This record gives sequence, C-alpha cells and structure tokens, in this order.
Amino acid sequence: MSNISRRDFLKVGGAAATALAVGQFIPAPVAQAARDAGHLNAQGDGEIATMCEMCVWRCGVLAKVVNGKVVKLDGNPDHPHSNGKLCPRGQAGLATTYDPDRVLTPLVRVGKRGEGKFRQASWEEAIEIVAWNMLNIKDKYGPEAMVFSSTHNLSQVQFENLLQAFGSPNYGTQRSLCFNAMIVANQMTFGMEEPGRSYKDLKHILLTGRNLAEAISNSETGELINAIDQGAKMVYIDPRFTKTAAKAAEWLPIRPGTDLALHLAFINVIISEERYNKEFISKYTVGFNELAASIGQYTSEWAAEITGISAETIRRIAQEFSDAAPYALAHNGWRTSNFINSFQTERAITILNTLVGNWGVTLLPAGGEESGCFGKPPQPGYPRNSALRLDGVPWKYPFVPLKLGVFQELRDNILKDDPYAAHGWFISRQNPIQSIPDRRKTLQAFAKMDFIATVDVIMNDSSWFADVVLPEASYLERYDPLMPIGGRGFIRQPVIEPQGEAKSALWIFKHLGERLGLSDFFQYKDEEDYLNQQLAPLGVPLEEVKAKGYVELPEAEAEVFKWNTPSGKIEIKSDTLGNAGFSAIPVWEEPPAPKQGEFYLLTGKDARQTQFATQNNLLLKKYDDEPRIWMNPKAAAASGLAHEDLVEVTSEVGKVKVHLEVTEAIRPDCVYMTPGFGHLSMGLTTAYALGASDSDLHVTYTDPVSGGQALSQTFVSVRKA
Repeated sequence: MSNISRRDFLKVGGAAATALAVGQFIPAPVAQAARDAGHLNAQGDGEIATMCEMCVWRCGVLAKVVNGKVVKLDGNPDHPHSNGKLCPRGQAGLATTYDPDRVLTPLVRVGKRGEGKFRQASWEEAIEIVAWNMLNIKDKYGPEAMVFSSTHNLSQVQFENLLQAFGSPNYGTQRSLCFNAMIVANQMTFGMEEPGRSYKDLKHILLTGRNLAEAISNSETGELINAIDQGAKMVYIDPRFTKTAAKAAEWLPIRPGTDLALHLAFINVIISEERYNKEFISKYTVGFNELAASIGQYTSEWAAEITGISAETIRRIAQEFSDAAPYALAHNGWRTSNFINSFQTERAITILNTLVGNWGVTLLPAGGEESGCFGKPPQPGYPRNSALRLDGVPWKYPFVPLKLGVFQELRDNILKDDPYAAHGWFISRQNPIQSIPDRRKTLQAFAKMDFIATVDVIMNDSSWFADVVLPEASYLERYDPLMPIGGRGFIRQPVIEPQGEAKSALWIFKHLGERLGLSDFFQYKDEEDYLNQQLAPLGVPLEEVKAKGYVELPEAEAEVFKWNTPSGKIEIKSDTLGNAGFSAIPVWEEPPAPKQGEFYLLTGKDARQTQFATQNNLLLKKYDDEPRIWMNPKAAAASGLAHEDLVEVTSEVGKVKVHLEVTEAIRPDCVYMTPGFGHLSMGLTTAYALGASDSDLHVTYTDPVSGGQALSQTFVSVRKA
C-alpha cells in the first residue's frame, strides 16, 4: 500500500500499484552508521557489506548505494553462502525494500477483521495497545493463553526471549511444515539435528525429493554442480522432473509416498551382498544385527511393485552407490515424499549413509548458526509455566524439539480449545494463513482470537486479519544479531535509513518487552549496544566488523567420531524410539493412495519465489511465470483438458480455480502447484488473488513421531471450470 503510512485512516482497495522502475524508488537518506564507518562518501555513494534475507540461507551481500538509494545487490565473495553470487531472489531484494506496498507506520484496525480498515498510530500508542491486550489476556487466562509464532530469522533469539519471559509455552514455527522428519530422524540416529555435508571428492549422490537447483541452499547447490562437473553421479528421486532432475545422470519418477520402500530395498542389497563397511559398523554403530535380521523381506522385486522403479534399476543403483563408498552421499533432504511415513524414510537414509561408512568424508559433525564465541546481554531466569503446550510437544510428540513444535497441531487445538483456550496471537515475520494446511481452519482460528498483533515489512495475509500491525525495517535497513558461519561471524547492518517509521525487530521486541514489565530480559540500549555485547568476548570493536562485514572467530575443533546418542554411537536401532512404542528400526509403512479419478497433489520449490513471502516483489513478478497447476499430457487427455484451460481443483477440505500447465515433467498420477500464491490481502497489490493457494487444498496429516506435516498425502480431482 503506497499510501498506507500517509493517511490517518486507510481502507485498502484493490487498485493496481504503479509499475516499479529504478527511477521511481522512494528516496531515503543515507544510513548515518554507514557514513560514519566510511562506507559512503559525502554524496551517499558507496558499497556496504550486509546479508540477504530473501530466504533463510542468508547469503552475503554487497549493496551498491548511489545518492542514498540501493541500486544494485551483488554476492559477497567473502561470505561462504554466496561466494560472490546471488540467486534471482537475492538480486531482487531491493524491490522488497522499495515495495510500494510496504507498511511504513504502525496500524490499528478500525473495521472488521479482513476488511482492510486501519488507522495510523504512533509507536507509543501501538506498543501500548499490544502490551495492554497481552497483559489483559495474561491476567484473565494465564500467559499460556498467548500464542507466539515466528519463522526462522536472526532476531528469533530475542523473539524467543520475549515469549519465554512472558511465560507462554506456546510457540509455532514453520519447521513442522518443512523438515521435522529429517531433524528428528537425525537426532534418533546421530544425536544431532543435521549433519554437515561435504561435496569434496564426491563420486555418487542420491537426492530424494531435494530440489537443490531451485531451493534456498545456494552455496550447497553450487557445490553439487561443481561435483557433477568433476564426474560425480547424481541419481534424483522425485515424481516431478525439476531443474535438479535436469542435472542428474538418472531421474527416478517414483510413486509418491514410496521413497521408504526404495531405500529399504537399497539397504537390503547392500547388506545381503555384504557391501557395507564392516569395520565402521563394528566400531561406531549399534543395532546392525537387528537391522540385518529384518531387512530380508525388502527385496528389489518387492520394492519395484510398490515404487514403479524396476528391480534391476534398484539393485544397480544400490551397487553403484556402495561401490563409490566412502565418497557416496544419500542426501538427507528436508521433506522427502511428504507422507506420514517420511520419518521412517529419513531414518532409512541415515542408515544407508552409515552402511557405506561415509561419516567424516561426505557426512560431517553438525554446524549451525549458534556459537559459544559470542556474548549476550545479562538477564534473569525465565518464569516457570506448568501449562501443557497447545501443539502437543512433548506430551503427545515427545521427540519433537521445543523450538520446532508442531504448527498444524497448534492451530487445530486452538480450534478445539484443547487442552485450554487460546485468546491472543503475536506473530513476527510469518504468515500462518498462507502456510498452514487447510486455510479455512486457520481463518477460523484467527476468528477465535481476542487479539492479534503482527510484525512484518508488508501487509501479508495474516497482517490483513490482525488488530495491530507493527512495521519492521527491511533487511537493508536494520541490524540483526551476528551470524556465525565458516569460522566467521557476519553482520547484517543498515545500508539505508529505515523508510517511514519502520523499526528493527531488536528495537520492537525490546520496547514491547519493557512495556510488558520485562525490562530485565532486554538489557541493551539499542541495536549497536546488542552487537557490542555479542562482540565483547572477542575484543573486536563493532566499527571494525562493520567495515569488513565480518569478524574472525576462534577455531573450534569438532570431534568427528562422536555422537550425542544414549550409546555414544550411531544408532541403527534406536531403543529411544522402541521404548516409546515406535519401531526401533525402519519398517515399511504403506501410504494411502488416491481413488480412481484423483491425483496426488505435490508441492515444492520455485527458484524465483521463497515460500509465501516474495510474491509481491515486482521484479520477481516481472520474470516469473503465471502460477499454474501441472498435469501430465496423458492425464489431461483422459480428463478432456488442454493446456491453459481454467480448471477447478478439489480436495476434501477445499477447492480452487487455476490455469493448467500440461507437461511431461510429472507423473500421470500427480499434479503440482507452486506454494505461496493466492494471497487474500488486498494490501498486496501485486500478489493479491494471483494464482491459487495450495493451502486451500492441503489436508492436515501429522506424523506421530516427528510431528511433520504430510503435505503430499492430499488427493485432488481436477475438472474444467
């Protein structure tokens, strides 16, 4: 909304936004901090190192500033995630900062939820309204009646600080919609969330549904492509022919939900033909004998009937994979087939890697974005709260980490008031209305809330239905906590002043925390003081970090052959799972299948968009295709449908209309929709009503072990509209 910060009362309409051109960027004065650091000259020209946030990979960025405006973004060669390169989303980041629909002042709803009627408010008033409502809910119903949710970001540490200081156990993240199955499987096997991966000297890789060429892991994608250039063989397993499939030596268009059968058969071949690393298994694992005793039934012939991949192909690939050991890697992906049995699939992948003894070669001890090198502001201990979490962690899902949660279960239990009623929702940089399956239910959950507040840079769908919207500065306008990676701590710093009255999350959480009576938990004066406290143990001044873009961190030697499991070894058999009533070793779980006339509904990555956050970016829109639903020509002909037909897609929870893309790049029993489209917010003049939302169609299915959402377990019918 280009005029959202310029009127005392706003009713957002559906009028089209003025087309974006470089000459039409909203002017902003040069960030004084950048001038003081010597990045910019007197005219406001220069280049500043910061970090991207067009996705969670957070590549290093060099922002070119001319006359106080960002005119170009390039990859920072000193940052290991960018290596001097940026993807299309990263290149288009300046169009998010200069989006004419930016929310640039606090807004307070004055109409009905969803009408788009807001009035402008000062920060003092907006913080007061949010704090009063949160405290009122806390006094009436207890702190647990406030739900907090956020997506993965650098300021998340202070978001979590806010919710824990407030005393609420209810925390919703997007992770259960993405990689819970992978993380919990790794924890049960390796005792860590996600091992690192090395592509150096790689000879063979299995990718199961991990569309790296269109995903957010840009540096890893580059490493994969380099390995292929050096002769590594990639086998790609996916019902859809993606850009990653185009780079593969072999594409296996597997039947959805049967990845587990395929990997069990791989394990069978490697064990029955004694292709496993006997020394590694004996020295570093527990449970091999139990696996060997149970795997005999999962033959290549058995798996061929289930997966649609020939027994000869299954056997050959298992042999080639083991022949390449230890320079072989079964990528543990993020979601594999997106069925309830995906947890067991992930466990099978961890075991496949273990059998070929690739630990310390292509699989490495976990990295991450946490570092013991940094300091932090002092604070007291958090208040204790004995209330059960609404999402069932850990009382229903004992193995799901508290910081991950089960988002879809949280939403469902809000609707059921189970085990108690929620009354408020504080959302930062997240869009539950778009992201959680079965959008109808999420809208119903919003309607039950006494109060909703959001923090974001634009009026996304969840903000459209909020009571108060707090405008966050874009990633080119703010500081965030330092990010450790590759032996360095990188800085995100403002390259221009925040437009309008937008503030950083560090500022918002501190001031809201103080108004909530939680000042002792936010003991930093401002963003620079927070960063100085992080840098204190290193003895490095902030000005030096701002100038270089990073700080060198002390070297930390990781113990390679050490696993944080009960046995201290890799656990092929997990007694932790077995004692809780789950299978201690992977076993076949038959997935449901669509009825006659129905299709598997697939979802996945698009190299030009990031989940639900970038569809309003005018530069990405300019170069993106119209969102359509994919269908195989055989299926289209059998259904009497043609390319570009407007079709009605129906599941058991909803229906949408969208145009058809007829393509050979998908199995005949599947259809595919790119997520993130079909926005409800008329405050997004580019994204509003563009395409259709797969969240309107997805049925909620939750894996009982990892709490992961089974997105592809939804079946749909398709007919001409």
